[in-house]
Amino acid sequence: MKIDPKKILRKLKRKPQTYKGQCGRILIAGGSVGYTGAPVLATLGALRSGAGLVTVAVPKKAYIPVAKQIKEGMPVPVADSKQGAFSETSLKELSKLLIPASVLAIGPGLSQKPGVAKAVQKLLTKVRVPTVLDADGLNSFIGKTALLSKAKAPLVLTPHPGELARLRGCGVRAIESNRTQAAKAAAKAFKSVVVLKGHQTVVASEKELYLNRTGNPGMATGGMGDVLTGVIAALMGQGLKPFEAAVAGVYLHGAAGDLAARQIGPIGLRASDIADRMPRVFKKALSSGV
Repeated sequence: MKIDPKKILRKLKRKPQTYKGQCGRILIAGGSVGYTGAPVLATLGALRSGAGLVTVAVPKKAYIPVAKQIKEGMPVPVADSKQGAFSETSLKELSKLLIPASVLAIGPGLSQKPGVAKAVQKLLTKVRVPTVLDADGLNSFIGKTALLSKAKAPLVLTPHPGELARLRGCGVRAIESNRTQAAKAAAKAFKSVVVLKGHQTVVASEKELYLNRTGNPGMATGGMGDVLTGVIAALMGQGLKPFEAAVAGVYLHGAAGDLAARQIGPIGLRASDIADRMPRVFKKALSSGV
């Protein structure tokens, strides 16, 4: 059976009486000293994709540069390590922030500083809401992938080939030689939805598979994955199931990239260019189709 992203997206049409609390309370946990742009881009991706409320948990030492860039989201400083990153000292505050959240997105800008991996691993044991795991959130489980399959929360993993290779303990060539099979095998091993990014992004669950056809080489720049993390989180917050949100998310993200490439050219695209075009491709998908 062919999977149609536009059909999935039609589930998101809003009633006149809809209010922000019904459109998803997203918690983005990310950032660290030296990596302050990533959680900002994830926040922008979520807001441009219809999220009702976005809270951004950021290590205290990285809070000011992140907060200065966020207008509509709600940045919150969280206890951190001496290196300005999340650590086990962050868990109490992160757990409190999780209470009202309907979706968690963790990873953008976390870094691999000491204490980050342990904090992410322990946080995942507490999460019960759908979770998007990206970037250094994924790297936190290298050699600890059994923890992913034991997670209580529905997971969407969004690795690029290098990240998936590290998780699987193999080379990038093994992933790229058969991307479809690699994504399917990872989805089964981790009991998660896996979004294997790259040319013709593959979305796999234990039972379903989707090969994306939108997107272009101009999107091969930093920050694109952070925006995608926010997009997928926002779609889950609005009621789509993890696999549906991943399929619709990569489709719209790529379509926004294609729109940007047509309008301003494929060279020099920024991740924020894609986020800013999300409402337009949403509008088109909900009417005549992208």
